[in-house]
Amino acid sequence: MATSSMTISATNKATQALTAPRAGAVAGILFAVLFGTSVVLLRLSVPADSADASAWTPSMLNRATLALRLIPYAGIFFLWFVGVIRDRLGAAEDKFFATVTLGSALVFLALTLASCAVAGGLLGSLLTGGSQALPLDMYLFARSVIILAFNTFAVKLASVFMLSLATLWRSTGVMPRPLVYLTYLLALVMLAAFSQNLWLLLIFPAWVLLVSVYILITNLRPKELP
Repeated sequence: MATSSMTISATNKATQALTAPRAGAVAGILFAVLFGTSVVLLRLSVPADSADASAWTPSMLNRATLALRLIPYAGIFFLWFVGVIRDRLGAAEDKFFATVTLGSALVFLALTLASCAVAGGLLGSLLTGGSQALPLDMYLFARSVIILAFNTFAVKLASVFMLSLATLWRSTGVMPRPLVYLTYLLALVMLAAFSQNLWLLLIFPAWVLLVSVYILITNLRPKELP
């Protein structure tokens, strides 16, 4: 009985080790799709003169509201993606860079959710009361907070997440060198860019999609138990 229990336990652990990376990789793909879709919808919804509250049309407001409703689900899947990234590193994970990686990921997510909450409140006010629902100075203040938190700060924290993760990958060898160097390149572009254009933020979900697809492909074949 003891031998049988040990065998079952070992099999369960092996199954979990094989399925957890797959589930996390799928979560990364879902994050990339949802987050990328949200960014595209927001970019297409924002009027050319976003400083003018009256420039928002009902169709723009509805489209932007839909984009914001997708963000929390994308955030949930992003946490799963971070989990599988750490699982892949295993015991080789360096504590310093692991702390930077996890911290930057959580701050990125917090900034994204906070800015989307402010944007949701702003859009809700415009939907119910029109451009006269908010004083102009309040509208401009909320707009500036959203742009700084989402278009600037979140982008920088995402680049720090990528840089620290690429450094871990380079030292541990758990990812191929071309992917490591590509991660460095994309992260530096995001970190050095001064643009507040929403299109810049699409680099991050595109990179997550690439990493997730790679992890999923490498885990399609079950590993033989020793």
